[in-house]
Amino acid sequence: MNKGFLCIGLDPDIKRIPDRFLKDINPLWEFNKYIIDETIEYAKAYKPNIAFYEAYGSNGLEALKKTIEYVKKIDKNITVILDAKRGDIGNTASFYAVSIFEDFKADGTTLSPYMGFDSIEPFLKYKDKYIFILGLTSNPSNKDFQFIRTEDGKFLYEKVIDKVIEWNKKYYNGIGLVIGATNKEISELKNKLKGIPLLIPGIGTQKGEIDILKGILSDNVFINVARDIIYSNSPKTKAKFYFDELNRLNNLI
Repeated sequence: MNKGFLCIGLDPDIKRIPDRFLKDINPLWEFNKYIIDETIEYAKAYKPNIAFYEAYGSNGLEALKKTIEYVKKIDKNITVILDAKRGDIGNTASFYAVSIFEDFKADGTTLSPYMGFDSIEPFLKYKDKYIFILGLTSNPSNKDFQFIRTEDGKFLYEKVIDKVIEWNKKYYNGIGLVIGATNKEISELKNKLKGIPLLIPGIGTQKGEIDILKGILSDNVFINVARDIIYSNSPKTKAKFYFDELNRLNNLI
């Protein structure tokens, strides 16, 4: 089956997962296994956010490892993006990179650009991995910093996007951006972002509109939907809906 564009966020919250999973030794893992089994035929990628696992200590981190291993056991071609949003000085960043890519064996991760290139550089040695750098995020407070005007009249998010495009060309083509579907600016960025890997959150619970993605879908674009799928009464039905809608939109181009 064509894997389309759908990336499913695996962000399990003990307070929200069905009671039947709470009887298990590791409820997070059992819940994730259920979601994967229900949705994998429609998923191009999965994106576990590390915070939902770190919060439960060793049990949570075990669930995260087993989740990534399970996806790869079923289909090694499915991308697993470990959403960690790391961003620290080079020495520290190098250990984050080892953890994400060598220990957890993720295929990609998310990074914060705030500290500049030396916080990104340690990840660049893994040229078979995706690196998604926060560009224009989907949260309401993104305007606190991302829409600050710089000395040349550009917004700060535009400067980040320009720099990531430069890095993509200079180093390797797995370097991409996080661009939230809740931003109307995404329509204006379509031509600029062609060929750049994109992780696009904001569809579903955050009310981003699918139609805003017209013209931006391509092989290295991942449209993330989390809560609207994993907490629905039928994750399979919801995943198929988004899979079909994204393919419909792509066929309109």
